[in-house]
Amino acid sequence: MVQAIRTPEEAFADLPDFPFEPHYRELGGLRLAHLDEGDGEPVIFFHGEPTWSFLWRKLIPPIRDAGYRCIAPDLPGFGRSDKPAELEWYSYDRHTETLGALIESLDVHGATVVVHDWGGPIGLRLAVEHRERIERIVVLDTGLFTGRQPMNDAWLAFRDFVARTEDLPVGFLVRGACKRDPGDRVIGGYDAPFPSPASKAGARAFPLILPTSPEMPGAVAGQRVLEAMRSDERPKLFLWADSDPVLPLSTGQRFAAALGAEIDHVIADASHFLQEDAGPELGRLIADWLGSG
Repeated sequence: MVQAIRTPEEAFADLPDFPFEPHYRELGGLRLAHLDEGDGEPVIFFHGEPTWSFLWRKLIPPIRDAGYRCIAPDLPGFGRSDKPAELEWYSYDRHTETLGALIESLDVHGATVVVHDWGGPIGLRLAVEHRERIERIVVLDTGLFTGRQPMNDAWLAFRDFVARTEDLPVGFLVRGACKRDPGDRVIGGYDAPFPSPASKAGARAFPLILPTSPEMPGAVAGQRVLEAMRSDERPKLFLWADSDPVLPLSTGQRFAAALGAEIDHVIADASHFLQEDAGPELGRLIADWLGSG
């Protein structure tokens, strides 16, 4: 039995601009949370590090109102989902298997996946492994980790900081990767799922499990997904921030080219968490693209 922490519901009582009700599924011994808004063809949003479905609150309304069903899971260790307390529980394989079980449980077909940050490696792998369910792909500031990708000194310093910091300052990290300060209430929304240092194991794990050599766990799977995506002809939309210090626009251009595509829209005055800087714009761009297909 997985030993997991469940954030009390009252922690989510005062979230700004977040009128969405959670839904729950029991999978793999954990209670997983997701949003499920609207009707129509499904659009599934995969968040990354160290966020949760709160990240998508500005994108969901324009896409839902255009006639789509918006599903936004909280990864294990994040949001309202249960949080295994051991760092060793978390892996690329386990995250992908757990989210794969969720989309199987929801029995979605004809879906679009929208991926960001660590949601990219997870969501793109699901697009490869559950091809019969996923028809379109939207990519926001992410990549695939093969162990061969270059990592700059700033990221290595961040990884080392995470390794030695049990009480990870989640809201501080989100604020630092926004172009404009979203304000204390929004930052409180990102801190809300993490009432204790022990609840932050999932947020701490992502930088530590990112493969920085081809021999590390997850690297072979990442390479396999990259090779599959290179020849994948499903429609893709690439949206990238102009001021992302984590994954700069030049990185996005190389990643898009590796997948046989190009950046469709550069989002002005936006940083890594472009959903905070330009959420309604992103929602409209995605809704328009879906409607034009």
